[in-house]
Amino acid sequence: MLGYFKKNLHTGVDVEMLNLSINDIKNRKIWEDAGIKLPTFDYDKVAAATAENPEWVHFGAGNIFRGFIAVLQQKLLNEGKANSAIVAVETFDEEIIDRIYAPYDNLGLLVIMKSDGTLEKEVVASITEGLVGDPSRERDWQRLQEIFANPSLRLASFTITEKGYSLKDLQGEYFDFVLEDMKNGPEKPVHAMSKVAALMYTRFRNGKLPIALVSMDNCSHNGEVLHASIRTIVEKWVENGLVEKGFLDYINNEEKVSFPWTMIDKITPRPSEKVRDALAEIGFKNTEIVQTAKNTYIAPFINAEAAEYLVVEDKFPNGRMPLEEAGVIFTDRETVNKVEKMKVGTCLNPLHTALAIFGCLLGYELIADEMKDEDLRRLIERIGYEEGLPVVVDPGVLNPRDFIDEVIGERLPNPYIPDSPQRIATDTSQKVGIRFGETIKAYTGREDLDPVDLTCIPLAIAGWLRYLLGLDDNGQEMSLSPDPMLEELRSYLKGVELGQPESVGDSLQPILSNEKLFGSNLYDVGLGEKIEGYFKEMLAGKGAVRETLRKYCHG
Repeated sequence: MLGYFKKNLHTGVDVEMLNLSINDIKNRKIWEDAGIKLPTFDYDKVAAATAENPEWVHFGAGNIFRGFIAVLQQKLLNEGKANSAIVAVETFDEEIIDRIYAPYDNLGLLVIMKSDGTLEKEVVASITEGLVGDPSRERDWQRLQEIFANPSLRLASFTITEKGYSLKDLQGEYFDFVLEDMKNGPEKPVHAMSKVAALMYTRFRNGKLPIALVSMDNCSHNGEVLHASIRTIVEKWVENGLVEKGFLDYINNEEKVSFPWTMIDKITPRPSEKVRDALAEIGFKNTEIVQTAKNTYIAPFINAEAAEYLVVEDKFPNGRMPLEEAGVIFTDRETVNKVEKMKVGTCLNPLHTALAIFGCLLGYELIADEMKDEDLRRLIERIGYEEGLPVVVDPGVLNPRDFIDEVIGERLPNPYIPDSPQRIATDTSQKVGIRFGETIKAYTGREDLDPVDLTCIPLAIAGWLRYLLGLDDNGQEMSLSPDPMLEELRSYLKGVELGQPESVGDSLQPILSNEKLFGSNLYDVGLGEKIEGYFKEMLAGKGAVRETLRKYCHG
């Protein structure tokens, strides 16, 4: 191997450059001398086994997959408890494969950012193929069809975000490209769910082979969401005479195709410039942070927090690898549902979204910095402890209060997690129904609780509507994070002016009454008018967001 050297700016000593490739990591000493842990399994043997008999395909090749899910399989490979790796598939942003997977032999450098500032580093080599999941990439699509035709395939997992499963717009109408998929059948699908349905058709035609399709996204009842979307596509194909009815029966037969529910939790933010610089100092060569045309931020390295949880319904028709030995909790659907509601609806995600919304309005760039703000900290304490915990059912496998204690006391304040409110604010329209709507619905179903008594959850919803104006609390224009419903939502607010609360009129009604958005009509549960009131207070003028927060958070 050729030696490449760089002078360490602090010590003045030449350090050998570390290049992320299969050949380069075989020179173990220079990596280990740099404090980087390497995989201990026989990569070539595992790659060959995976090519011949793949067992695991994962859709969604982003950071949560590379920094958490892939690491679980690496643990099993290192301990000799698994024989094959994962095939990564990207259906949305092909640049991830072309610019981050292919140039680095599908390797990634995981950096765990501890709260004391230390960095734990490990090369992740449990992904041996990276494919673009689109028929336009003929070689990749053919390979995917081969994989889905193979009896060895046990599971296909997903981290494609909430919007990846959505077939309809805010008005409940199918997207145009989904309608085209329904007419065209499995030959040239465009939507992610149509692509998966097409690949499952290949599996059906090759002997109705069993498989588990496992959503690991932060969606309420994610397995059910995944099943519903694929089933809808297949039903339309059957109606249009494009596939046989037996395919629909196969998709709906849980003895053949299961859709386990899951709860996943690990913060994997955008690549950090501080981490990049720290890696460059020890000689790591591949530090480019890429922003793709589709606004994905990704790099050869992945930075993440240490805390991680994955709870999975144990339903795998074709068997599974022993991931419980890597820390995964396998249980029944009811328990997963309780854990998911605890985390997604109460103990983490609503707090994250509230911080994101108000962080953008108040000019913050780091979630950790927001946790030093007394108003914002009090906001999420009330959303979590006071308004959320009363409707949480203890799942038994994780304690809700301990979980939220860790979130508020350790995880969110970690100054070394470079997570921004702008990143968390992405796709908020796809999240509010889960992160706030589920708690609101739980209140309506209880005799001892009344949603009208809620304060900080409706305040967060009002804050999101104020955010949609694209003006911060100083009245300055601010960039809004990507959201599939952004244009439609903002169209309702066109006549609303900062400093003129009377300009609101009935502009919020189409949003707050939309049951598809929040899971219920917020006027029917007594919160519509309250949210309108908070929104008008935040609209009073410059600094009104801060004043409104202070007024209601400390009550």
